[in-house]
Amino acid sequence: MYSMTFKKPLASVVRVAIIEDYKLTRVGLKCALDKIEGIEVVAEAQNALMGIEIVKKLHPDIVLMDLGLPGMNGFEAMDKIKNISPNTKIVVLTAHDSEEDTRNSFNFGASAYCLKDIDPQTLSCVIKNVAKGAFWADSAVADTVFKMFNKPKMSFEHGYYNSTIDKKLTPRENEVLKLLVKGKSNAEIAKELVVSTHTAKAHVCSILQKFCVEDRVSAAVKAVKEGFVAI
Repeated sequence: MYSMTFKKPLASVVRVAIIEDYKLTRVGLKCALDKIEGIEVVAEAQNALMGIEIVKKLHPDIVLMDLGLPGMNGFEAMDKIKNISPNTKIVVLTAHDSEEDTRNSFNFGASAYCLKDIDPQTLSCVIKNVAKGAFWADSAVADTVFKMFNKPKMSFEHGYYNSTIDKKLTPRENEVLKLLVKGKSNAEIAKELVVSTHTAKAHVCSILQKFCVEDRVSAAVKAVKEGFVAI
């Protein structure tokens, strides 16, 4: 069975539906997220079919879901969710960091791929930023994501991430971004651009803010996917 909580939504609140078959995990997620300002768990489901029904009724901003769900393949469920509610973003929360699962998740519409050892505060940041259009990948699967984006023939159908950068980067930020994608540290960026480390750090922070992401890896991945930097 599934449960729904009906509250008058606020414009600033991200409405989240959880699809997770383990009750203890489901309850723990709800308790943790309900404590975060700006996030409201509006529904929970223990399998994919129930989750799809929730999406039909509520069209939540975010679906937080496991991949190993009973009753339906998780990727098939993601495909159906994106068809039913294209504006709903999917955040995968799984214990597996396999290349196959990572690739399939993003091909079938996920905007984020999180491992279950993520701390609640980081997860809440991921949810809020994904709701704004950001893309996020756990560092454990970053290499796989980079390889995906480096293959031009890769198909990104099924409503895969298609956001835009809210604010344009400055010429200097574009230079910093190119070095960031190459994996350069703030100190290395500062040395190459002949600026202080503090200045380099400020540029990196500005890029993260404009990209609506929480870390350098996500910014680099987004830069490649959006065509800001070619690799």
